[in-house]
Formats: sequence, structure tokens, C-alpha cells
Amino acid sequence: MSTRDPVSPPSTSGYAALLAQVRDEGLLRRRPGYYAGLASILLAALAGIVTALVLLRHSWWVLLLAPAYAVVSTQLGFFGHDVAHRQVTQGGRGCSFLGLVSGNLLNGLSYGWWVAKHNAHHAHPNDLGSDPDVAVGAFVFDADQAGNRTGVGAWLTRHQAWLFFPMLMLEAFNLHISSARAVVDGGLRHRFAERSLLATNFILYAALVVTTMTWAQAVVFVAVHQGLFGLYLGCSFAPSHKGMPSLTSAQSADPLLRQVLASRNIRSGRGLDVVLGGLNLQIEHHLFPSMPRPNLRRAQPVVQAFCEAHGVSYAETSALGAYGAALRHLHQVGTSLRQQ
Repeated sequence: MSTRDPVSPPSTSGYAALLAQVRDEGLLRRRPGYYAGLASILLAALAGIVTALVLLRHSWWVLLLAPAYAVVSTQLGFFGHDVAHRQVTQGGRGCSFLGLVSGNLLNGLSYGWWVAKHNAHHAHPNDLGSDPDVAVGAFVFDADQAGNRTGVGAWLTRHQAWLFFPMLMLEAFNLHISSARAVVDGGLRHRFAERSLLATNFILYAALVVTTMTWAQAVVFVAVHQGLFGLYLGCSFAPSHKGMPSLTSAQSADPLLRQVLASRNIRSGRGLDVVLGGLNLQIEHHLFPSMPRPNLRRAQPVVQAFCEAHGVSYAETSALGAYGAALRHLHQVGTSLRQQ
């Protein structure tokens, strides 16, 4: 949604041809061994952290485990993200089971609520009227929306570029609150299971913290764990779309242009694929949401070459470049309020 104009590609971009090419190369096939190994590593890491907390009971050394716990929580979030997109398994029951366990039980986040929200984002990325990820909230992503803010909201928008990273440390708390509201309000397909597992997570998390730490240690541990959890999640998702151009009606109607022009890749190696859960390859992920994460890197040169051959702008930058573009956009959105 930046003010720069995207490259004008042909009206028909040929998504069907690209999909056929990707399918012929086997890039949409499931990778059960990869996800079985990933799940085993995450569960072992979680068990190790819990064991260490018990062994270090009432010691300030437990605080060193909070960052590690934040990493495991975020990686569990990435796993749940892949489950929701049916990268792990196609079966509806299998997806629901894995999603409820990784989301509600292990992370305290409502799987059903998040899936509905995330599906809306994928359908119309960066669309101010349809994408919940760019709806007006703590941050504003469009200058016209910023002009309507007053009071505390206006102050936040004026300074939102500077506040972006600090406020991300509140994101995990926001997700927990939104999840609790969703399971209480109803409307979720597996409402009873969601409520039960979310309550179980809260009880187990509270019991672990209370029984292994003093109250002072517990407060600091929760603040660090949840703060870094939110920061890690936000830093993984934010660079992919923020500051990308608004699309014309014709571009929004094209399945390839809608996803490619609104997304940005982070130039990286396989190490960053692990760190960011494959979200650094956002263009390929948005084009083929059900593509298993380890196949995204193999699909990247195929997609890039296809876009170049068809005159479609393909945005790729460094991690610093992506964060810089997002922050510049947030700063630009608040310009009118700073001039008042």
C-alpha cells in the first residue's frame, strides 16, 4: 500500500500455467517425513524446557529459559500455520487435531479463530476492505485511515514507526486475549474442544510457572516469554506485505497478480527459512499455500523466472531492506498527523 505504482503487467498473467509447471515438478507433494521430524524436535525442545524449569526450581537461572521458550512457541506457531494450510496433511480431521494441539493446547491460541482470520488475509492480501491484517488497530497502514484518528490513536499513528518493534512485544498477549474472546463468543466449529484445550493450556502454564518460580521470577519470566514470542511472530510476518503497493481492480481479480504484487520475499538462505518458518518466501507461499514449507525454496526460481517472462514485478530484498520499507511506510502514513 505504498504510493509507488507497481509495474503494469499483462491483463492475463497465466497462473494456471505456473500451477501446472509447479505440479509437474512435484512441488505440491506432501513431505510427511519432514513434518514428523519437525514435530518431534519441537516436542522434545518443549519437554526439555519444562524439565529444566523443574530442576532449576526457584532459581533466577530459570529466566534464561524464557527466550528459548519464546523460540519454541513461535516455531510451534509456524507448525500450526503449515497445518492450517494443509501442508502437513490434507485430511480435515487430521488438520483439526494437529491444529488444536499445536495451537490451543501447546500455545494457548485459538486455532479456529486464527484460521478464519488468516484465510481472509490470503484471499485478499493488503486489501484495506478485506484483509484483517491491515485493519485499523494499534497500527494504521493507510494515510486516509490515519486522518480520521484522534486522541491516543492519533498519537500512536504519529509515532507508529518508532513504536512498531516495542509494541510487537504485546502481540502475544493480544493474540491470547483475542483467542479467549473467540472461544467464549462462540461460532467456532470445534467450540467445546477449543475451550477445553485453551483452558488446559492456561492451567498447565500457570501451574508450571507458579510451582517452579517465586512470584517475582514468575512475573519476569512471563513478561520475557510472551514479549519475545510476540516480537518474534511480528518480525516474521510484518516484512512480507507492509509497504507493498495498492492494487487496481484488474490486478486484484487476477490470481497471480493479486498474490505476487502484494507480497515481498526476503533474500536469504536455508538458515533463514528455518528461523522464519518459510515466511521469507512469501510470494511462493501466497501463490501455493498448500505447498510444504521445504518445497518453497525449490519453487522460488521457477516462480521468479515465470514472473520475469510475463513482465510481472517480483519483489525481493534483504531482511534489513524489508524492515526498512515497512517502517518507512508506517512513518509516511502518519505524516499528515505530524503536520497538524
